[in-house]
Amino acid sequence: MRQQPVLEVRGIRKEFPGVVALDGVDFRLFPGEVHALMGENGAGKSTLIKVLTGVHPADAGEVVLAGSPVRIAGPLQAQQAGISTVYQEVNLCPNLSVAENIFIGREPRRFGLIDWAAMRRRAAELVRELDLDIDVSTPLSSHSIAVQQLVAIVRAVGVSAKVLILDEPTSSLDRDEVRQLFAVMRRLRDQGVAILFVSHFLDQVYEICDRMTVLRNGRLEGEYLTGELSQVGLVSRMIGSELAELAELAGHSGPERLDEDTRRERTAPAGAAAFLRADGLTRRGAVEPYDLEIRSGEVIGLAGLLGSGRTEAARLLFGADQSDGGTLRIEGAETALRSPRDAIARGIAFCSEDRKTEGLVGELTVRENIVLALQAARGWVRPLARTAQDEFALRWIRALDIRPGNPEALVRNLSGGNQQKVLLARWLITDPKLLILDEPTRGIDIGAKAEIQKLVADLADDGMAVLFISAELEEVLRLSHRVAVLRDRRMVAQLDNDGGLSQERLMATIASGADR
Repeated sequence: MRQQPVLEVRGIRKEFPGVVALDGVDFRLFPGEVHALMGENGAGKSTLIKVLTGVHPADAGEVVLAGSPVRIAGPLQAQQAGISTVYQEVNLCPNLSVAENIFIGREPRRFGLIDWAAMRRRAAELVRELDLDIDVSTPLSSHSIAVQQLVAIVRAVGVSAKVLILDEPTSSLDRDEVRQLFAVMRRLRDQGVAILFVSHFLDQVYEICDRMTVLRNGRLEGEYLTGELSQVGLVSRMIGSELAELAELAGHSGPERLDEDTRRERTAPAGAAAFLRADGLTRRGAVEPYDLEIRSGEVIGLAGLLGSGRTEAARLLFGADQSDGGTLRIEGAETALRSPRDAIARGIAFCSEDRKTEGLVGELTVRENIVLALQAARGWVRPLARTAQDEFALRWIRALDIRPGNPEALVRNLSGGNQQKVLLARWLITDPKLLILDEPTRGIDIGAKAEIQKLVADLADDGMAVLFISAELEEVLRLSHRVAVLRDRRMVAQLDNDGGLSQERLMATIASGADR
């Protein structure tokens, strides 16, 4: 007898003003499987999840749960029906204990009062069932993001979830934390929980997932067993292009796979002047004294594990944090950056890794977000004329292929990849001499990632200095002329990427703290 899906959608359609986000999509999720939802940014993944969890009502089609059509009116009803979601940004209360977060809103009571002992006991039982070692009495804020995500999963399991949706759960995790998360996922799968896994890390998808569904431009492209579809085949189906087109888009050639062998060989610009030089730059508790020189037309990669000090080192170069020691020279002149405005005035731009809280303003339009940095540099007493704003916005919407191409669309309604392009456009219109990019491709699809990588290479070829931070070592190697390695908040090596720098050597340097 064929197994029945625990969750199924049939012919789902969802429209927003001017955009068809889902167009007749079918999807099946079976008990006891890990199922990947794949597609470019804008393919409809987030919209499908929001339909499944009742955030958005479908305009057409039906959702079938355990064989019966259902209408899910909101996230609470979805949870009551056994559908729980854990998002990339952990949606818990850091000021409460682990146990309180697991049972928040459904605390055990005795004589009308919260039974704290029972809560801690039951929370500890749930944690042990997933083979986790977490003290449930400790504040959630005292734990890493990885542990907080595991607590969110424990909470979901505690409400008897039949379906667990994990939306980009590994984007901020290191390798050991990913391994721990996967162990929990396998344990839940073996218990019969159906897991929907959304990730842009292809290797992780192939490691943990049993099947995958691919969406493209809001439509179902296909459903596949993971073992029957190669990574090259998956990428082709996601972007609707053959590998040769993808390789050309990414700025490299290679017939078989997207790995180190296909990365573009980088040659440092000869005789270029140093735009910026840091000597002994430091901030207590953030990053130890480091030296770094960035020349015009050069891409410097910053590599290291999460928490190694990559972002902290970059923020000192933008005046977002104040240094406690060392000197900074820009175009040969010693400079003190007291604020980001000082940095912008000297030709430095910074795209934060946290585009939602430190980058974009979701309530503003694409146009308003694009002109924000240029307007700030001019000062608010010299407002940009609306015609100039429109001209800038349309120019960069076309140049970066921002979708939808409507400058008056609210930026919060764009996909992650298109939001990242808006953030890049904001800084590029300031015509910077140094562009600092902190995880510019995190959480976006492979097509948008390739476009951004090609843009970085082209900007450097045109003479712009670029500081490029990424947790993906292959990406750092593909783009960088030199790679500075950080470990435990110290810059431990600077390696020329002259064709002889391998991912293995880079990983060994990160692990040992020395170039071997």
